[in-house]
Amino acid sequence: MSASAVHSLWTTAATAAEPISKIDAPKIEYGQLSPVLIVIGAAVIGVLVEAFVPRKSRYYAQVFVAVVALAAAFAAVVALAAGGYGTTKAHIAAMGAIAVDGPALFLQGTILLAGLLGVFTFAERRLDPEAHGNRVDAFAAQASAVPGSDSEKAAVKAGFTTTEVFPLLLFAISGMLVFPAANDLLTLFVALEVFSLPLYLLCAVARRKRLMSQEAAVKYFLLGAFASAFTLFGIALLYGYAGSMSYATIAHVVDGTVTDLDPALAGTMGNDVLLLIGTALVVMGLLFKVGAVPFHMWTPDVYQGAPTPVTGFMAAATKVAAFGALLRLLYVVLPGLRWDWRPVMWAVAIVTMLGGAIVAITQTDIKRLLAYSSIAHAGFILAGVIATSPDGVSSVLFYLGAYSFVTIGAFAVVTLVRDAGGEATHLSKWAGLGRRSPLVAAVFAVFLLAFAGIPLTSGFAGKFAVFKAAAEGGAGALVVVGVISSAIAAFFYIRVIVLMFFSEPKPEGPTVAVPSPLTMTAIAAGVAVTLVLGVAPQYFLNLASQAGVFVR
Repeated sequence: MSASAVHSLWTTAATAAEPISKIDAPKIEYGQLSPVLIVIGAAVIGVLVEAFVPRKSRYYAQVFVAVVALAAAFAAVVALAAGGYGTTKAHIAAMGAIAVDGPALFLQGTILLAGLLGVFTFAERRLDPEAHGNRVDAFAAQASAVPGSDSEKAAVKAGFTTTEVFPLLLFAISGMLVFPAANDLLTLFVALEVFSLPLYLLCAVARRKRLMSQEAAVKYFLLGAFASAFTLFGIALLYGYAGSMSYATIAHVVDGTVTDLDPALAGTMGNDVLLLIGTALVVMGLLFKVGAVPFHMWTPDVYQGAPTPVTGFMAAATKVAAFGALLRLLYVVLPGLRWDWRPVMWAVAIVTMLGGAIVAITQTDIKRLLAYSSIAHAGFILAGVIATSPDGVSSVLFYLGAYSFVTIGAFAVVTLVRDAGGEATHLSKWAGLGRRSPLVAAVFAVFLLAFAGIPLTSGFAGKFAVFKAAAEGGAGALVVVGVISSAIAAFFYIRVIVLMFFSEPKPEGPTVAVPSPLTMTAIAAGVAVTLVLGVAPQYFLNLASQAGVFVR
């Protein structure tokens, strides 16, 4: 066939087709996406502040922008929930990319409140003694300087501060807001990268123990890059399986209820190997973010090396976002695959609960201890995920809300206990803290009791809700393992309380710094939420159960 003949074939084929009248403009519901847009807008403003505002005023400008943006975004979430978008008006916005429904709004509200408390702990500047007449915070004077170099000493002397942490925090929060609301796999991946990359940077900018902080960031970055690659590969396989990135379409193909088959994809569509391997890889990426065993290796090192305000924010908000995304994936996309993923999740939940609780007993550093504790909590929350019932969803939402406040409060208390080298995180330094500073020790004891799940704390209400849902969902054996893990975990929490109150304080022990109202607010909010959710949880359980229905 000659070239001209081929050319005429193309031209006739093109003219025979329907003429393209117009390309439809994308339909974006800006009002329903307002919480995310406010935070992204504020993050961009924060970058401009770094560029144009004089160095002296940057800190105040950044804190102001961050606090106003997070408060406004939270108000937008409340307004959407009040407008019925969590219940009757729940739907898919942004041309199928983002779900506006109860779980999304509940988790977004939790992330924004956690982010607000995170900003308060980031902005704290009274804990360290002043350096060269300038107040200092937890972050390196100049992040680009080599630790211990002359340029770093000059930056400290000049009173520089790394105020870029505030826009980075806002970018991370914006990614976290999209992550649990993503309704297609591509949006999920973009959100994952948008919140992971700022966290890698934030982990590396500690003022004290710079090298340890940078090591933590490199470990987190490398392992996170692997997890992202697994997720992306899984997304590609799921696309090959269903011929679509959309959650609803994949769910229809899994159920076998899909109607309009694309003939080009009919050959590979419905290939269960692609489905199972793709699901495994995507879930693996999410379990990495959650910190579940065996994808938990980064957690203790990163929690210990990162600046403590970053650790607190990351421990709280990342868990909320990742569990939200995991719930949506398993409940919206893969309910038809329940018999395949439930046994795997059983195994992951059991090793996560037991692994986190048992290894925590051997820890001598308070931040590593809290890291293994957070791994155990990931296992407890997975028990609620396994329930596969509306109660399972609402109990997980409640647990995440309660857990995030306790975590930020606990890490905020850790920032207060100091010696000459900065934070005194070795457990031996905490001996006798209850006699030297009874109030700080009492507050920390409240948080530890909440982690342990003692009655009248939010931890008890959350664990009870999750275990009840799991038991009703036919996972009674898992609840037994969970209770045993809780008992093991209670041992090391109570051991710290005994150490603080019943051992002699050492003469060369650490001092307790008096924080500014910012950290006080974060700690007070943590205590208040812990006690309110422990004593009267019913209103919030009802709120979580109203918000527990996914839109598809």
